[in-house]
Amino acid sequence: MPTIDEKRVYTDNTGTETVFVASDAGVVAVSVSDDLVGGFGIAHRCRARDVAVGGGTLAVAAAEDVFRADLTETDDADDLRFEPTGFGPAAAVGFDGETLHAGDDDGRVARFEGGGGSDGGDDANADGAAWTTVGETGAVRAVDGPLVAAADGVHRLDADGLTSVGLDDARDVAGRDPLAATGTGLYRLGNGWMDALSGAFDVASAAADGRAHAVGGGDLFARGDGGEWAPEPVPVAETVAAVAYGPTATYAVTDAGTFLVRLPESEWRHQILGLQGVTAAAVV
Repeated sequence: MPTIDEKRVYTDNTGTETVFVASDAGVVAVSVSDDLVGGFGIAHRCRARDVAVGGGTLAVAAAEDVFRADLTETDDADDLRFEPTGFGPAAAVGFDGETLHAGDDDGRVARFEGGGGSDGGDDANADGAAWTTVGETGAVRAVDGPLVAAADGVHRLDADGLTSVGLDDARDVAGRDPLAATGTGLYRLGNGWMDALSGAFDVASAAADGRAHAVGGGDLFARGDGGEWAPEPVPVAETVAAVAYGPTATYAVTDAGTFLVRLPESEWRHQILGLQGVTAAAVV
């Protein structure tokens, strides 16, 4: 069994997707072809708490800072260059279109202004890009699209700041097809927030094609074509910590570091990565 320290990342990525996983060991890149898990290894060492992809950029929220890597420079995860941005310790990152946002445990939510100049925001890095604070919330737990999940509920990112849009104890959000995982249930946005499932939920994820998953009480749930939610059994006795989507494949990673992939009309396949503290995943 290969270990994570072997840094086994494909050099020929033709026909593969790369899934980036945030963990205590750092950002791990996993190459997948169809439902076959191939090489994997640490792309960047840090205490990664969140990871997101948007606008040709990979962003990482880490205990040290927010890091960015340009995905257009190379298709080899081994060669990615991760640059600090000057945000400081971060809890979550996410993209609204191509705009990067980040949040921290103190409730600060900021927008990254690429090339904004040292006087264009609150903090600037060496190339003149800067962070501009857009608002304050409770402790930030997730950012996705225009939504922020925080200890005091869900907030919407607006052009001129943040707007509270309800709920409480929000633990995760899916911004594309709005879902919110909270301490009291899973909610979908319709005419206000509407009940989807009851109980404490920690993960909410949705794809553009209608696929959606949530994790509550240690169980993975999937949304059916008719909008109904049902348990989605996985072949390991572990709790799913993150779900991400490729064009056809659905990916999940457990808190014990098992990587799972499923194609339509197929069963889950899995590979042990040997990670601890898995918190998020994103697909290129």
